[in-house]
Amino acid sequence: MAESRAFLDTSEPNFRPLVVIELAKGTKGETVEWFTKRIEDKKANGGAQLLVKPLVMENGDENIYLVGASHLRLLLGAETVGLVKECNDNSMRTFTYSSRKTFKDFADDNHNFLTVGECQYIIKHELENLRAKDEKMIPGYPQAKLYPGKSIVRRLLTSGILVQIFPLHEREELKKLRHSWYGRVKVGFQPLDEIRSYFGETIALYFGFLEYFTFALIPMAVIGIPYYVFAWEDYDKYVMFATFNLLWSTVILEVWKRICAIMTYRWGTLLMKRQFEEPRPGFHGVLGINPVTGREEPVYSSIKRQIRIYLVSLPFVCLCLYFSLYVMMIYFDLEQWALDYHEKNGSNFSSLMLFVPSIVYAVVIEIMNRTYRYAAEFLTSWENHRLESSYQNHLILKVLVFNFLNCFASLFYIAFVLFDMKLLRQSLATLLITSQILNQFAESLLPYWLQKTHKKRMKKRMSSLKMESDLSLAEQVNLEKEMGTYLGTFDDYLELFLQFGYVSLFSCVYPLAAVFAVLNNITEIYSDALKMCRVYKRPFAEPTANIGVWQLAFETMSVISVVTNCVLIGMSPQVNALFPDSKVDLVLTVALVEHLLLAIKFIMAFVIPDKPRDIEIKLAKLEFESLEALKQQVRATYTSNCEK
Repeated sequence: MAESRAFLDTSEPNFRPLVVIELAKGTKGETVEWFTKRIEDKKANGGAQLLVKPLVMENGDENIYLVGASHLRLLLGAETVGLVKECNDNSMRTFTYSSRKTFKDFADDNHNFLTVGECQYIIKHELENLRAKDEKMIPGYPQAKLYPGKSIVRRLLTSGILVQIFPLHEREELKKLRHSWYGRVKVGFQPLDEIRSYFGETIALYFGFLEYFTFALIPMAVIGIPYYVFAWEDYDKYVMFATFNLLWSTVILEVWKRICAIMTYRWGTLLMKRQFEEPRPGFHGVLGINPVTGREEPVYSSIKRQIRIYLVSLPFVCLCLYFSLYVMMIYFDLEQWALDYHEKNGSNFSSLMLFVPSIVYAVVIEIMNRTYRYAAEFLTSWENHRLESSYQNHLILKVLVFNFLNCFASLFYIAFVLFDMKLLRQSLATLLITSQILNQFAESLLPYWLQKTHKKRMKKRMSSLKMESDLSLAEQVNLEKEMGTYLGTFDDYLELFLQFGYVSLFSCVYPLAAVFAVLNNITEIYSDALKMCRVYKRPFAEPTANIGVWQLAFETMSVISVVTNCVLIGMSPQVNALFPDSKVDLVLTVALVEHLLLAIKFIMAFVIPDKPRDIEIKLAKLEFESLEALKQQVRATYTSNCEK
């Protein structure tokens, strides 16, 4: 007989802090009392049914609160969010509290059944789904209006009452992870399972993809070096190199799908159901009933959203694209000025000046990309997407379109309008190397230096501090709340996407691009690991089954690279010499080769399965068992009704 959860005791005698809530200093007492009551209140009353305790800091401030949950509450939460765990028969199944005894390593007194990252994710999910019911405003702040269905946490954040929510680091576990991850320079694979256990699947998948992509670039780099050294102008050999590049790009993306499926099945996220994804915290609307789940949640007109997208966001993106092209034309004016200056003077200084326009343009591109990113985030949030996945897809589309044009438009213009292969090589090399240097500095070196400086100041204030492991809870919270916030893997994937474009789009012009990409990615692995462990607060774990829309973005880039490389080869003097009398024959031949390569590419993508055979069998078996269980349940219900 199923247990009645209305009477389950979710109190906890031993409080374990997992998440920190920082309120603004001077927050009114009635606001604090109302918010903490909503956190502690029962689910049936619209609360989160969590545990919350104030943390008194050394300076007497009481604006920090620690949030935890009982073991039972976390288990019920694991069922709510649909966590998948390994069973005693080694299969992976969605966790349910009623069948908890069938899962491997489960015991009523085993509080390590759920990882700390999973526990923090559950608490985050419950806090984000605290929604206003009858409240018209936040108590104590009449200007902070509420309406039924509005996310309480989101309203507190936008009103400046809630400063931040972040999960606490586990100092001993983090120390072990640092040692195995980047504590010593070694040739080997990253501890992806440990990274997943501590930071969650989304971050572990990024590092897995970064590692895989770096290894996949090595053949391109090894082949590219002799092509660069011995066959700079031999386009006949570049045909072979470009063909290998195009087939290589298809194979690595298809093989990655298989590797990704193996990892996410092992982690349980491949089986997680996403069709009933909860509304994102920033989503607002009139409180209604979800027709699928039957739960109360905000409802917003899709027509209004479409109007915002097509009448505001789309024109703004087009305007930004026009501005990017305008800046590009200024860059070409500077290139012409530098070239005229060099022809007039012919000195060593004038030779160096030839590289200045490309370097300046690369810096401007980075500034424009980062500025546009903020505008894109604001617009996408304003569009009011219901699901986080929908929000991310629209944001990624906006950013990718602009970044692609901003980074590659000048290269396309040089290649197919100016027909200047020498300038194309120079611009490609300058843009690639400059962007890598700027990204390393902005994303890793600068945040690390700022965090190190802040940590020194904190140590001076804490005179009793001897070792990092000796930090009290109050000192740890005080140190971590001042650390930077990790904004997700978006920028990291974007950097790899642009790098993939530099390597694949014009591979037959600059085969050395893969070498610089490998060198950059090796340092990127260590610098990203360093910033995750020492620079930023611990991010909340986020389950995911794949790299999402980025897979499609990389595949689209590989298709575009087929066209660009075929056209570049068709423009070469050697190929043109084969068709001295008819340019039509040349165009038709290039188009035929391009179509053949695309056909081979799509055939390979079709032939290589996305999932290994054994995983497909396991997934099919689980689906069969679910259908059989549903049939038995229907039969039991029918028999019971007949007996009545």
